[in-house]
Amino acid sequence: MNKEKRYEIFRRLREENPNPQTELNYNSTFELLVAVMLSAQATDKGVNKATAKLFPVANTPEAIYALGEEGLKEYIKTIGLYNSKAANIIKTCKILIDEHNSQVPDTRKELEALPGVGRKTANVVLNTAFRQMAMAVDTHIFRVANRTGIAKGKNVLEVEKALMRHVPKAFLLDAHHWLILHGRYICVARKPKCVACIISDLCDFKEKTD
Repeated sequence: MNKEKRYEIFRRLREENPNPQTELNYNSTFELLVAVMLSAQATDKGVNKATAKLFPVANTPEAIYALGEEGLKEYIKTIGLYNSKAANIIKTCKILIDEHNSQVPDTRKELEALPGVGRKTANVVLNTAFRQMAMAVDTHIFRVANRTGIAKGKNVLEVEKALMRHVPKAFLLDAHHWLILHGRYICVARKPKCVACIISDLCDFKEKTD
């Protein structure tokens, strides 16, 4: 795929959705961090249901830390891996209180030092909360990038680096959101909705559906 095609792909995605947003509900950077930590191997819808009950009760590092692991589990037990997620969130809250004045740090190194925060979670927070050029590659983005030919790679890190290299600078800040939404609703795993796709004529996928 050449750069002209890539530019046109993202131009159309932007035209259709000029201000793309995450589907996780949050009202602060800390709430976003917690929601993203909870979203690993879970749906945004499921996370939003849990945080709709949690955040009105506790939405600061101090308040969630005060709940303790067992208290937090009561709010997130509908989410997969809730035991380990609760443990990591409580540890993260303690570090934020002790080392970061209860603020979420804005560097990759500091974010990835938090328990339960890997590269993908750090990228989401850096991009969504701090508006930094970062690309969080989940299963949807990995699929879309490879299937369309926008950025091919054998693993998520390869795809992340390829996207950072190939996505035109004008679109890089919001590319993560466009790609994840495209993968979630149009370029779905089993049978992509090629007829409804606004970039199907630019896509390298040979087995297009009708």
